[in-house]
Amino acid sequence: MKTTLLKLFEHKQLSREESRNLLINISENKYNESQIAAFITVYLMRAISVDELAGFREALLELCRPVDLEGVKAIDLCGTGGDGKNTFNISTLSSFVVAGAGYKVAKHGNYGVSSACGSSNVLEHLGYKFTNEVDHLKQQLDKYNICFLHAPLFHPAMKAVAPIRRQLGVKTFFNMLGPLVNPSRPAYQMTGVFSMELARLYQYILQQGKERFAVVHSLDGYDEISLTGAFRVKTREKEALYNPEELGVNKVKAEDLFGGDDVPSAAAIFKNVIHGEGTQAQTDAVCCNAGLAIHCIKPETRLIDCVAEARESLLSKKALNVLVGLTG
Repeated sequence: MKTTLLKLFEHKQLSREESRNLLINISENKYNESQIAAFITVYLMRAISVDELAGFREALLELCRPVDLEGVKAIDLCGTGGDGKNTFNISTLSSFVVAGAGYKVAKHGNYGVSSACGSSNVLEHLGYKFTNEVDHLKQQLDKYNICFLHAPLFHPAMKAVAPIRRQLGVKTFFNMLGPLVNPSRPAYQMTGVFSMELARLYQYILQQGKERFAVVHSLDGYDEISLTGAFRVKTREKEALYNPEELGVNKVKAEDLFGGDDVPSAAAIFKNVIHGEGTQAQTDAVCCNAGLAIHCIKPETRLIDCVAEARESLLSKKALNVLVGLTG
């Protein structure tokens, strides 16, 4: 590790193979906490390269506990986090809306690190029981159109890193990796990222695979469609810039998306929205993100029509029924 750290401190980049091997060595507890913290800190001070990100991803997918969905084409809605905006759980709510609309969702998520409440925090608070039993997950997917893959149960290799990430309490390159390492290898991926630079990296890496994807970034820094301004979407086929009005909604203010100060307050917001009792801004944000996910699955349908389909799922309580079924 010393040699690697010196190389990184000299602003040199790791090759894809070096990156892969480094993460495998971390999983095998070959380095101490100080060395791992120093390594993570490098990427707080400089951008990650495409080879580094691809190598880290390769290692985590190699080391994870795989989930074989046996041909079921599911989508993952997952943001990188790390945008520092503390929004409510938009991608998690959107996942239930997409499932309520009749599409299969394999949601990958974790506890919040740089935010008050991650997807795992809110679902655990609402009564969901995490599992890595593949048969049980497939039953949930079949019955409720959604299953939730709690990252620590599928990425035991990252056990050594988790406490260090919590202690640092800021975004790291592991935020960048989360949406790229879903152990079910979903057929569709709708991912929010916190910078245009990362959007380009994601587009490049996802283009190497077979999944259909949509990478979204709001120009004012959100890792989702925030509706606070324009947002950019990158897919395999094209790149487009949208304004909220093009989705049939109004622009919102940052404070309209506040996610709460702790898990209970975040869960209260979650319940209000999924019961159809959220504010107009909250409802619109969820429907637009869910609409983009539906559009990723069926790009031949206009995005504004996909948003309308998502809104029907939310307001008709179909999304709520999915949540009730999943959490018992």
